[in-house]
Amino acid sequence: MYETRPWLANYPQGMPANINPDLYENLVDFFDEKFVKYADHTAFECMGVGIKYKELDKLSRQFGAYLQSRGLEPGDRFAIMMPNCLQYPIALIGAMRAGLIIVNTNPLYTQREMLHQFTDSDVKGICILANFAHNLEAIMGQTNIKVSIVTTLGELLGPVKGFVTDIVVKYIKKLVPKFTITNSVNFKEALESGKKFTIKEFPNCPEDVVLHQYTGGTTGVAKGAMLTNRNLIANMLQSEAAMKVLLKEGEEICLSPLPMYHIFAFTVNVLAMVSLGAKTVLVTNARDLKSVLKEFNNNKITLFTGLNTLFNALLNHPDFDKYDYSHLKVTVGGGMAVQVAIAEKWEKATGNKIFEGFGMTETSPVVCLNPLDGRVRYGSIGMPVSSTEVRIVDEEGKDVPVGERGELITKGPQVMSGYYNNEAETAKVLKDGWMYTGDIAIMEPDGYFSIVDRKKDMILVSGFNVYPNEVEDELIKHPKIQEVAVVGVPSEQSGECVKVFVVKKDQSLTKEEVIAYAKEKLTGYKIPKEVEFRTELPKTNVGKILRRQLRDGK
Repeated sequence: MYETRPWLANYPQGMPANINPDLYENLVDFFDEKFVKYADHTAFECMGVGIKYKELDKLSRQFGAYLQSRGLEPGDRFAIMMPNCLQYPIALIGAMRAGLIIVNTNPLYTQREMLHQFTDSDVKGICILANFAHNLEAIMGQTNIKVSIVTTLGELLGPVKGFVTDIVVKYIKKLVPKFTITNSVNFKEALESGKKFTIKEFPNCPEDVVLHQYTGGTTGVAKGAMLTNRNLIANMLQSEAAMKVLLKEGEEICLSPLPMYHIFAFTVNVLAMVSLGAKTVLVTNARDLKSVLKEFNNNKITLFTGLNTLFNALLNHPDFDKYDYSHLKVTVGGGMAVQVAIAEKWEKATGNKIFEGFGMTETSPVVCLNPLDGRVRYGSIGMPVSSTEVRIVDEEGKDVPVGERGELITKGPQVMSGYYNNEAETAKVLKDGWMYTGDIAIMEPDGYFSIVDRKKDMILVSGFNVYPNEVEDELIKHPKIQEVAVVGVPSEQSGECVKVFVVKKDQSLTKEEVIAYAKEKLTGYKIPKEVEFRTELPKTNVGKILRRQLRDGK
């Protein structure tokens, strides 16, 4: 049944059943081709300052040459820790040209989270925004980082705008705590130094890992999904094939408020947009809704990628109806489920449907997408993209009939090679080439899929994964907490939010203390929004806490 791929009969006209994941040997070859093809087109723009494809080509070569000159070798891991800014694509492509494996790092990570990621991947170099460099300074001595480039938001914005931006960020908003990192250079120094060198050739094969993209772990330990040249090229081509139904090469302008360190924006807003020769407008801080909205007037935005919480926030902004959405062709929702009510409001307000999809870090990420020919089905994740198999299976791994619930599993060229240094966790999710997603879904007779539940305990907060064990492991260290359990509960703002159930060791413990302690240890989206005290927690006869009962209010 599933092996016949019934969804193919409902593909939009022109969308291929399969893509060729071997079209390019590696991502560097891909970038080289597109930089020539779209040389004079604007590739990225941030705060009104643009960079052309030919400039991105030149600067990324300089950056890569600099990294090699500092002793970094092919296969070494290189962390990029910054929000959306022009430095990101330069650093990304430059590091790839040098043969380095990218480790995308959330700039909001705490020192503990940074240290785990940098030691787990054995990061040797980093490019980091100055706003977060004090955290790097605190852990630097416990890592093997030997090359550090520290940049500011204004560094590539020109002498006037750049100077003003940096003054405001550092002295008015006071967002740059003091730091000292020995032997670091700024971004321009790295580029200037790189002019003296030429990138050394190195083997760059399709199956070579080029990205460690971290996801949360069921045991509370973040895992690095190893994504290869072939994985990312495949998913870029799959995304492009789906979008070409409505989008044209060299003509599109994409608005990207989602951070490029997140796999959704990484593949769609960087790789797929470069493939289309699009101009991608970067928003540094998506929480500044005004800065998102104004780009609809500054640019004729044709593609907008976001997630449910952002769509909802924008719709509720008092000035939403003052902006021009007339050029918008495609709005893509990912990272979390798009609520039907929000999708309907968006369509009514902009005249544009939200095309919801589904993916995972481990699948580069896109697995399914609603067809862009307008046959959107709200509440559905759409159909599998080209060259992708999807099945719904029971607990024994056997196919369930159409319309019945089961776990969604998938196979395709975009599925990761495994978790870095973690064979045990890899074996749990990769079986005979199939990726077990942990999501409970159904398939309708025409090949559309819908997510109906989650098998795993993961909490999805505004598109970011939160694993209960990680939060529990930190909170249990509080001297006044005896037992703790964490679950996800519905939230109008973020889809889900973190709720913690606590058994007190010291009766003086307050909700405020629990939340304050969490703020010291965890990134913002992992912090509990709700705290409930209990005298005991529901458990199995062997003592395992029953999170599902807590979610159900028992």
